[in-house]
Amino acid sequence: MAKFNEILAASFIFAVAFNLDLVYSKLSNSMFITWGLQHATIQANGEDLQLVLDKASGSAAQTKKAFLFGSIEMLIKMVPGNSAGTVTAYYLSSTGSQHDEIDFEFLGNISGQPYIVHTNVYTQGIGNREQQFYLWFDPTADFHNYTIHWNPAEIVWYVDGLPLRVFRNYEKEGIAYPNKQGMKVYTTLWNADDWATRGGLVKTNWNDAPFIARLRHFRARACKWNGPISISQCSAIVAANWWTNPWYSKLSHAQMGQLDWVRKNYMIYDYCRDFKRFNGHMAPECFKNQF
Repeated sequence: MAKFNEILAASFIFAVAFNLDLVYSKLSNSMFITWGLQHATIQANGEDLQLVLDKASGSAAQTKKAFLFGSIEMLIKMVPGNSAGTVTAYYLSSTGSQHDEIDFEFLGNISGQPYIVHTNVYTQGIGNREQQFYLWFDPTADFHNYTIHWNPAEIVWYVDGLPLRVFRNYEKEGIAYPNKQGMKVYTTLWNADDWATRGGLVKTNWNDAPFIARLRHFRARACKWNGPISISQCSAIVAANWWTNPWYSKLSHAQMGQLDWVRKNYMIYDYCRDFKRFNGHMAPECFKNQF
């Protein structure tokens, strides 16, 4: 017990010294509205965010801090009814032309048709790593948990605790990986009817506006970005950096089974299988084990 207490004390000291965000915080303390101030509102004692889209404007919010590695989660209830043309986005991103980004985007649809979950990764300004899925539930009926787990070994997208996608770190083999730029968390609700629903064939019906997405219970158990020094601090293998524990470096056998179930039953697009789009010149990670 004494040894365990020493480890806890050391972890706390490390967390304070290196500015790790290990404590839960209300959404109102963590994020602020950046677009559509007349639309978006933070409610319910600071825990709920409501994003609104109408013909005049969409809305958006972002975190006050940037992070490098950790677990970012949000409960989201998507736009109900005829949501065609709308996109609810929840993602991490740095800034600049060489930015890194990890995306969850939810593409609306006409009433009764399923939402599409659009995922992507940008490294050093280059994306084109899309994978898309249908969901196995109605995301407009209730709140569901969408989590991005990001560590030096891999990125995992989770939906209600089930792994949806994995992007592993093969930087040693010349494949770029997002591990040197702090990223803030962003969420937006916007009109994308030029591409979102059936490639832009179905347009937004403004008679159904306003469109409303609801978000709550934002949690960032992550390492706060404090400039380039964070690259080594946030990847250090110490107790405070729980995400560097070998337990989180690879999916468990049970999780790989869950991922396989999702991919077999609900994946509808994979950039690693789109030979026509890339003229056979597939991204190098497509030939690696991503699980």
